[in-house]
Amino acid sequence: MKRLTWLTLWLAAVLAGCATPPAPSAGLTDVIERPAERALLTGMRAYDDAQYPQAERALQTALYTGLNSPRDRASAYKLLAFIYCTSDRVGDCEASFRAAREADPAFALTRSEAGHPLWGPVYRRAVP
Repeated sequence: MKRLTWLTLWLAAVLAGCATPPAPSAGLTDVIERPAERALLTGMRAYDDAQYPQAERALQTALYTGLNSPRDRASAYKLLAFIYCTSDRVGDCEASFRAAREADPAFALTRSEAGHPLWGPVYRRAVP
């Protein structure tokens, strides 16, 4: 009985040594080296600093150069929608909200974002 237990433990250890270790996940510094993700970050910073023309260009660049994450694509489209709505480009705003939902089916505005007087009604029309 002891011999069988010992053999079982030895075999388990050998097989565990053959297992492939998990691939390392990408860190922030790895991700920020990608042009699309770097452009997204630039666009987010510009938006936060109320530099809307620069934010719009950077967000469009991020989308054009291929953001990997559906959530990142939805975030870029959301900020573009906000920019478009505040500059009275309602059609573009609506299209951006739809694109955000297409990019990430779980996309939704927060309660406070959805209640905004400029883009809230457009959002509810575009993403019922």
